[in-house]
Amino acid sequence: MAAMIRVILVAAWAVAGVTGSMKLQLRGEGAGHLQTRQKQGPEHRLRVCNAYPYMTALNVFIGKSSGIHKITDPPLVYKTCREFEQNIKAGDRIDFRFQEASAGTFVVGDLPSTDAMLMLVIYRHNTKETAVAFESHVFANLLNAQIAVLDTYRGPGSAAKSTIKIQDAEDSTTSRSESLPLNSVVALNAGTYEVVLAGPDGVARSHSNLTVENRQSCVVIRCGVEPEQGRAYPQELMVYPVNPPSRGARSSARGISGPSLTSLLALLAAVVFIA
Repeated sequence: MAAMIRVILVAAWAVAGVTGSMKLQLRGEGAGHLQTRQKQGPEHRLRVCNAYPYMTALNVFIGKSSGIHKITDPPLVYKTCREFEQNIKAGDRIDFRFQEASAGTFVVGDLPSTDAMLMLVIYRHNTKETAVAFESHVFANLLNAQIAVLDTYRGPGSAAKSTIKIQDAEDSTTSRSESLPLNSVVALNAGTYEVVLAGPDGVARSHSNLTVENRQSCVVIRCGVEPEQGRAYPQELMVYPVNPPSRGARSSARGISGPSLTSLLALLAAVVFIA
């Protein structure tokens, strides 16, 4: 039997895309496993990914009690993600704008009492309208690297049958491959990999290198749109972060020893996700 990359399904993606505004609600008893800062309180960081196919870059604003603050300088272009130092809190309003035109608002509800990262992904709602939709996930502080795998592509026909797989990097001494379930979060050992988007015929349509380290939170997105009217954007892979391969990561990819079933199940208890 061919060797396989150890990909562990951590939690199903549990957020439905919405237009306009959306309120977060968290569940998961594992939130207590994250490290806390007793004196300063928890740190809630924000990551925004622009998966909306459009030639105009995206501006992001955070509305707090002190006023509205622009946090994107320069604006966020299509197929890029960015992390922000601002500590977000319940009640904050995250506004998305293309130049001066409002695209939508995300309202932050309850957040865990522990350190975590909130990731927001903006993308096109459907092929008929230009309205936006949001997907979101809260990354817990796990030892393993986490990869959120998201499908934001909107288009007709067989493209919906495309698959994403992860495999060893070309310079690895092993040749392993494993499918990444769409709209899920998986845990993965540190290493250097290649992510491939394959069509229904098995032919690679897009690929990207991915170097992951322990405790890192990553995202892999299938993006693009084939609208009924207007410009089409082909289905492609969007990967974040894009890190240069490190010696330790490459070595790990060559010889991955998967954790036991007991430890894999233990990961589930530490996941915080959105209802």
